[in-house]
Amino acid sequence: MRPTLLYDADCGFCTKAAGFVPRLRLDIDVTALQSVDLEALGVSAERAVVEMPFVHADGSVVYGHRAIAAVLRTGRAPLRMIGRIITLPGVDPAARLTYGWVARHRHQLPGGTPSCALPSTD
Repeated sequence: MRPTLLYDADCGFCTKAAGFVPRLRLDIDVTALQSVDLEALGVSAERAVVEMPFVHADGSVVYGHRAIAAVLRTGRAPLRMIGRIITLPGVDPAARLTYGWVARHRHQLPGGTPSCALPSTD
């Protein structure tokens, strides 16, 4: 199995972000989470709509900012370095908070629409 980034195809912002992957020449597949069997991949469907999942070649799954870091680590040297920095002990909490903010506001970001808004947690 090839490493695979899954994105929410119902979200314009997520689709736009996923479109950058081919331009970065990363060694991964990019697939809409709606087009795969999430359970078979070991991906939490509930979590996948809130945090972008990345499925490693060995089948392990990471989400959110750690998924972004894993994706970047498949690229060339500068991107690999950024991917490593994101998960350093002093940076990891800030990266998690930043990713969370972006996810909560994705409907307001370029490419976003009201349908991109995360489900309410009420």
